[in-house]
Amino acid sequence: MKLLIRVALTTLLLVSSLDSVTALPHGQSLEDVLDKRATTARATPTACPTPTVPIGAGGGPLATRSGRLFQIQSKTQYFAGTNTWWLGHIQSNADVDNVLADLALTQLKVTRVWGFGNANDAANPGSGVYYQVLNSTGQYFNCDSNSEFLGIPRLDYVISAAEKKGVKIVLPLLNNFDDLGGIDTYARAFGTDHNGFYTNAAAQAAYKAWIKFIVNRYKSSAAIFSWELCNEPRCSGCATSVITNWVKNISAYIKSLDSTHMVAIGDEGWLAPPSGDGSYAYSGYEGVDFQTNLGISTIDYGSFHLYPEQWGYNYTWGNTWITQHNAIGKKLGKPVVLEEYGSTYTPKTTIAKPYQDTVLQQTSVAYDSFWQFATTLSNGVNPYDNYAIYYNQTTGSDYDVLGFKHAAAMLAKNPTATL
Repeated sequence: MKLLIRVALTTLLLVSSLDSVTALPHGQSLEDVLDKRATTARATPTACPTPTVPIGAGGGPLATRSGRLFQIQSKTQYFAGTNTWWLGHIQSNADVDNVLADLALTQLKVTRVWGFGNANDAANPGSGVYYQVLNSTGQYFNCDSNSEFLGIPRLDYVISAAEKKGVKIVLPLLNNFDDLGGIDTYARAFGTDHNGFYTNAAAQAAYKAWIKFIVNRYKSSAAIFSWELCNEPRCSGCATSVITNWVKNISAYIKSLDSTHMVAIGDEGWLAPPSGDGSYAYSGYEGVDFQTNLGISTIDYGSFHLYPEQWGYNYTWGNTWITQHNAIGKKLGKPVVLEEYGSTYTPKTTIAKPYQDTVLQQTSVAYDSFWQFATTLSNGVNPYDNYAIYYNQTTGSDYDVLGFKHAAAMLAKNPTATL
């Protein structure tokens, strides 16, 4: 078929084969060409033009596993991080630079940034920045850097800027949820449903095409801490083997493209029988078995999240959740990280500080990342939720305690994994 790829400076290219590119005919709209050229076949997208910002030229050595910990910046150490999912979806370079500078000053070594932005309709993507379109006519990538709807160059800038600031990026390549176009954008495009995505051949081929494009584009960068398969993958009501088999397949595929960076799942850490008491987090209902998946050879470390108020547990149970995942990491000899945690309660320290103390004092959890970092962005942009912790340097503030002080305490912790 003919594959459409949006490229820099809003020029639309029509790809009639993987090595033959011609300009969109003058006077014809994207819809005109799709209507005339679309078939039921699907082709593998080619890459966008080379990034216009330097990538792979800095950022220090790659982060690697070191037993149950990580070696980062040439040193095995504990550390703290955060989540800035929106960083590749804001349109100001200055905002990106300022956020990364604030993270570096806080000594937060890692931040998690969405490496996806899908739409089913290019005319109505639902966001001012999107990275790819998936629909019945095929798959194409948005390479625009100067139009109403910006594309992949925004993520290029984040990776380049992170190299300069010395901050590492965890890059999930898919979202379970609909925000910024998740699994359901693939499901709608390829005639399946959310749970069917994991085994649908056409959807998986398109997802692998996206993975190949992103991994090959950034695998030279030391700013990449790890690739993640999906933010909080779920297959509600499925046998856990569905996601386990998917994890084996996709993680092996990523390793075939890039054997040097780490790979993780990005899951919430759900446990399955016989673990736990059979209640929601231990039931396997969401189709995830954390312990089984951590044992997969192409998964470098385990992630788990913590939102008791959403899951029907009291806040103190969160400390048990942390120690349980630490024990599984110890059993399997791999790092585990508390990748998301937070609370809508004010002050944030009331709930989050005890979790940080548990990580710091009672476990060998390699790092933790609070959800989410916030600051004042230009033009009134506000991508935050009620969990946001706003950057400031006021002594005793939420950010001072949960950001500055906790990051320093984690870095000061003896870098041995004995708990």
